[in-house]
Amino acid sequence: MTATTGRAGRREWIGLAVLLLPTLVLTMDMGVLFFAVPYISTTLAPSGTEQLWIMDMYSFLLAGLLITMGSLGDRIGRRRLLMIGATGFMGASLLAAYADGAGQLIAARAVLGAAGATVMPSTLALIRNMFHDAKQRQIALSAWGGVLTAGATLGPVVGGLLLDHFWWGSAFLIAIPVMALLLITAPVLLPEYRSPQRGRFDLLGAVLSLAAILPLVYGVKALAVDGWSPLPALAVPAGLLLAGAFVQRQRTAAAPLLDLGLFRIRAFSGAITVNTIAMFAMMGFTLFTSQYLQLVKDMSPLTASLWALVPSVGVGAAVGVSSALAGKVRPAVLMSGGFLVGAAGFAMMTQVGADSPLALILTAAGVLAAGTVGTMTLTAEMVVSAAPVERAGAASATSETAVELGSSLGIALLGAAGAAVYRSRLDGALPAGLDGEAARTARDTLGGAVNVAAQLPGRLGTELLDTARTAFTDGLHVAAVVGLVTMLGASFLAHRLMSHLPARPAEPAAEPAGV
Repeated sequence: MTATTGRAGRREWIGLAVLLLPTLVLTMDMGVLFFAVPYISTTLAPSGTEQLWIMDMYSFLLAGLLITMGSLGDRIGRRRLLMIGATGFMGASLLAAYADGAGQLIAARAVLGAAGATVMPSTLALIRNMFHDAKQRQIALSAWGGVLTAGATLGPVVGGLLLDHFWWGSAFLIAIPVMALLLITAPVLLPEYRSPQRGRFDLLGAVLSLAAILPLVYGVKALAVDGWSPLPALAVPAGLLLAGAFVQRQRTAAAPLLDLGLFRIRAFSGAITVNTIAMFAMMGFTLFTSQYLQLVKDMSPLTASLWALVPSVGVGAAVGVSSALAGKVRPAVLMSGGFLVGAAGFAMMTQVGADSPLALILTAAGVLAAGTVGTMTLTAEMVVSAAPVERAGAASATSETAVELGSSLGIALLGAAGAAVYRSRLDGALPAGLDGEAARTARDTLGGAVNVAAQLPGRLGTELLDTARTAFTDGLHVAAVVGLVTMLGASFLAHRLMSHLPARPAEPAAEPAGV
């Protein structure tokens, strides 16, 4: 363990810049493929289920391994784990960029998620080791949080810019020079840290945590997209049983990965729940918005990504209002109100059609994002301050995992609902004259239908395109109704869970997130 005291100097601030770059890449990687879906559909011809796995495999592995990798970093060294993860991320990025099949791309995305799970907690934990002065640490952590937001916003834009000039695989190559710079500079600029009280690593708990997530998500997606079949029907209860086994393991393990005692703190469990639901709603609908702009409104990736920035205006306003009211209005009222605003956004989404004006979906997306992000700004400090000081690190790691899991579940479940409706609407509605292979491709995804329509003679192609776009918006409506009901339920739940908390400014956390 390397420890220093006093104020940080030039070396630490340069080291911070080095840590922020991979953080930016990791958050960008979650959205950089949103506008690449039509190109991947054309090149690799994935099925509807494979397309969803391509999109969310990264996020699920990242969520499933965050706590595991944070615990591992304490044992083997946070800087060492950071460098191992950076190396793995470089290799997986290269494999993903040149994948020649859907299965290979899914596998590469899985490795990217596992590598990302080693990098994310290490960056935040190392900031705690580098900045011991409270004011400097607050500035550093604010910069880290700002980079997270910027990455989520810039990911689709960078992806659109690259796709406007290069092939879809170029979206993965941007990570390689960043991770290479990290590997070169980390030994010089970043301190090493190992926990003095490491205990035995809970390998069984790590296996159970991941084993619980993957079959559960696979089962939900496969049943939604492909209908009932024995394997996915068995996967859902299997995942639930494994989740129960993981919880039991954490109760009995000498050095558990997850401190379940934190969930007995009402403010903590409430904030975790609010964050998870908010990310479920916001990220779950981002994929619909990006595909709508490209495949229904026929925009180029770059044009679509730039239009997708419009809702961020509402997000900025919501963050400002939420922060200003935090010391005057009780959290229960603010959070409940935020979810009601998000519900209004989903209600507007139910009115979006293939021929709707562009302003409708952009306004709906802005209202939805404003409500959810405005709610989430209140929970970050609440998570840490609700837990005892000695457990602040575990509390923050749990919060990060919940956010990632909420994002991934939103993409998977809302995406699966939309895909299921799309396929059901096309059953029996495809124009006569399509051969079997073309019909199967069009029925799988809207991107496949657009590709097939481009190869058909005028009237037949137009008829297929109109039918597929209408089916897609029908799926969007169903997903929006699911989101609307979720937001209304979340509004009630947030008020119930937070009703005991008074209106007061959030106190500074004693420990930064992820340490």
